[in-house]
Amino acid sequence: MNPENRSVAREILARIKAGIPESDPKLTVLIAELESAIDQSEKDQQEAALQLEQFAEAYEKLTAPANRIGVLLEVKDGGQALIALGDSEFMAMLDPKFDRLEDLKRGCRILVNDAYAVVGCLPPHPGGGFARVAEVVDSQTLKVAGTGPDAVSRIVWISESVDASSIKKGDDVRIEPTGRFVVEHLVNKAQSDLFVEEITPIGWDQIGGQEEAIKLIRDTIEKPLLHPEIFERFDKKPVKGILLYGPPGCGKTLIGKATASNLAREYSEKKGVEVKECFMSISGPKILNMWLGESERMVREIFDVARRRSAEGQLVVIFIDEAESILRTRSSGRYLNISNTVVPQFCAEMDGVIGLENVVVILTSNRPDYIDPAILRPERIDRKVKITRPDLNSARDILGIYLNDRLPIDPDYVAENDGEPSCARKALIEFALEQLWKKDKSTEFLEVMLRNGSAQTLYYKDLVTGALIKSVVDRAKEHAIERAIADPDVLAGLRPEDLSVAIASEFSEGEIFPKSDVVEDWLKLIDFEIEHVVGVRSVVQAKKTGWLEKNIL
Repeated sequence: MNPENRSVAREILARIKAGIPESDPKLTVLIAELESAIDQSEKDQQEAALQLEQFAEAYEKLTAPANRIGVLLEVKDGGQALIALGDSEFMAMLDPKFDRLEDLKRGCRILVNDAYAVVGCLPPHPGGGFARVAEVVDSQTLKVAGTGPDAVSRIVWISESVDASSIKKGDDVRIEPTGRFVVEHLVNKAQSDLFVEEITPIGWDQIGGQEEAIKLIRDTIEKPLLHPEIFERFDKKPVKGILLYGPPGCGKTLIGKATASNLAREYSEKKGVEVKECFMSISGPKILNMWLGESERMVREIFDVARRRSAEGQLVVIFIDEAESILRTRSSGRYLNISNTVVPQFCAEMDGVIGLENVVVILTSNRPDYIDPAILRPERIDRKVKITRPDLNSARDILGIYLNDRLPIDPDYVAENDGEPSCARKALIEFALEQLWKKDKSTEFLEVMLRNGSAQTLYYKDLVTGALIKSVVDRAKEHAIERAIADPDVLAGLRPEDLSVAIASEFSEGEIFPKSDVVEDWLKLIDFEIEHVVGVRSVVQAKKTGWLEKNIL
């Protein structure tokens, strides 16, 4: 029933209701039923009309042509837009019905109808490829290099949804599938702070027994930073690289950290503003990578981070431990393919930091003879400093650092030393030195057989290092702690016996040497040249198992 017919029916029903007597209940009921039927008919017809409308709308959508998905390159005046569909670009019209112009930003995904008019926009694509920023061209474009083996460098635009100011060289970005726009800046803190290590302030007085090395570092690195005008007047370029070499455990890493900490402090006082140190600790073996170009890429990233931190005003120390593992002499047989490419890359990067006043490179090595000569030449690694084993006086200084006045000393031992904790502490230090430096059968450690037929015995004192002294003190603390736990009511402290047992344990385990059978490595650790030596025997182990079983070389 159409609306006109419904109106006529209701008019007739109204006349009937007006013409019948109110006293006839049967007619009243029939009229009410008729009125209800007319209402239900109207309701059913409205629902049918709505369903028909929905069906027509769904049919129109199902039979409409599919919209294409493109990328907006630029909105033009006059309701036009430059768009990209696949590899092709078009100058398209904006659909007048499309009222969300504020959503149309450079790099967004758009819907394009069969007439190539922009009719809508979509959320950013969740996929795409990754690339590394090779250069920030300007605020809208980047030069990127793909990470795959067949990747090539190309120019891409930065989507308006990305903060272009935060993107730096070396960062990773995500590029939408068409390859035209960067749609995400991948902030990787582990990469942006590559190898950067937070260090606690270390004063020069916390390093015992290396006065000569410390003086050279202060003369060659610290003075040019603090007095640049004098060095410029003498046309003297500051030293950019230092090699610290010598036996392990003698303080090379500690010196590197102290260099960063003290230079930053001195530099801050000179400039009158706080200068933060950036200590980049790199272990040589961790850079080695079997994939072609990866080791070189890591070297580039290390220096990129250094240059960026330098530009931010920080004082940067690039500290490379076990440098011989990555900078080995080219064509030497070991790591042949890697060293032939990593060494030139490192040399090029070293040459690039010469003009930066606040970047220093420190290499450490137990085997400096393995490092390529091109690395160690002047204007790259200018100074070579041997970090030697501590002598008696140096060992006393180191023991004073670790047996400090904050450690508890056994009350009975304090009483034996005039009741003065400082006297007891000095007595403990002298006792430890006596145990380490005495020469008798109990302190024999190695026997070196020389080619001239003679033999030389090495005692504990010949193998002492700063790391070994620290370990001895730590072991002594463990014995004192055991007593304190066993009897909490007794005030426990360090005793001479703790140091004696700790020294004996340290050398009996024989862990001061690596588990290696390379002749040169062993001899370098004990400061002997291989051409003078026939063999080395462990006295400690020989006492248990016999000489023949324990001939090390």
